[in-house]
Amino acid sequence: MNMLMAGFWGLVAGSALVLGALIGLHFRVSQRAVAAVMAFGGGVLISALSFDLMDEAYARGGFDSTAIGFVVGGVIFTGANWWLANHGARHRKRSGHLQPQPSEAEHEGSGMAIAVGALVDGIPESIVIGLSMIHGGAVSSVAVVAIFLSNVPEGLSSAAGMKKAGRSSLYIYSVWIGIAVISGLASLAGYGLFANVSPDIIAAITATAAGAILAMLVDTMIPEAFAQSHNFAGLITVAGFLSAFLLTKMSEAAR
Repeated sequence: MNMLMAGFWGLVAGSALVLGALIGLHFRVSQRAVAAVMAFGGGVLISALSFDLMDEAYARGGFDSTAIGFVVGGVIFTGANWWLANHGARHRKRSGHLQPQPSEAEHEGSGMAIAVGALVDGIPESIVIGLSMIHGGAVSSVAVVAIFLSNVPEGLSSAAGMKKAGRSSLYIYSVWIGIAVISGLASLAGYGLFANVSPDIIAAITATAAGAILAMLVDTMIPEAFAQSHNFAGLITVAGFLSAFLLTKMSEAAR
């Protein structure tokens, strides 16, 4: 039952990508508004990985497992992002005229690279949701909220950019619905594969996801937010961080 719930919450968080894509395709949203939501979501994720993921990893496995996993996660994401950037997915979260996504004619294979890039961005977050339910049975509400909030602007910005690059609505919806489903499966796998392993391994996997998320924020989300709302991006990120921090402390007090 817990395994199915892990998959359900992963699907809920991933569905924000579809919601964002729907908004990006059918409504006119200013670049500043998208960037502001992205900055807020970035702050929420930074807080979640600091006070939820890394704290949890350290409590389970100590400094060595946590540190190794954190660095490995950053290395894996950076390597994957470097490869994707060289195949047309460097600006997969961009929706504006400043460094827009390339069309298929401009960079053959970029459509697939952008889809794979979005998948690479989302899998570590989804696995975290499944891991959060191990030995407790209750999902981390902070993790779900943080991932949901960061996924809405990601889906919105990327889908709008895909549309401007000439990609069809069928392709765009297929990408985001597929990634939402895979997010649910990744959460389910995060619980099912690691439910009976040692605390050190759970700590390392949790920290690996945290390292990948932080690398993703610095490489993709924060530059997009800063490019469009640089005067207020820092303050909006602070607001997102504080909101998630308060939610974390409220969840701890309720236990």
